[in-house]
Amino acid sequence: MHLECWREAYAPYVDGDLLEARLSDPAPWEETWRASVEYGPQRTLAVLGEEPIGFAVAGPNRDADGPERELYALYVRKAWWGSGVGQALLDDVLDERECTLWVLEENRRAIVFYAGNGFVPNGDREFFTWLDAWEIRMTRPAAYGE
Repeated sequence: MHLECWREAYAPYVDGDLLEARLSDPAPWEETWRASVEYGPQRTLAVLGEEPIGFAVAGPNRDADGPERELYALYVRKAWWGSGVGQALLDDVLDERECTLWVLEENRRAIVFYAGNGFVPNGDREFFTWLDAWEIRMTRPAAYGE
């Protein structure tokens, strides 16, 4: 599911051959999931019947120069985009604390979704070498939505 989410989410924004090369071997992805489930922050999984259709995970900020909380990942299969699954996942993993996230700069759909949830670009921009694409950081202030 994670690999398919990446294919669906990133295909419009990154080189297709590079993306497929990054996703060609599922073994490292499976190992990361196993380790994350056992040792990492809790992941919330969206399941329809027995089919996983999305997930989200947040935890301590990996960057020293930002809020204490970071949204690490929020992915939903394309067939369920706009269905409310992404919103439910986001609501489940985030609380009222200030939070940050990184998103591909060209991914307008995701940026609009995050903006609708109180996130704003904070001016930080980094080159994500693994996908050969730029990403921006967005931050949401504490107690958003109260």
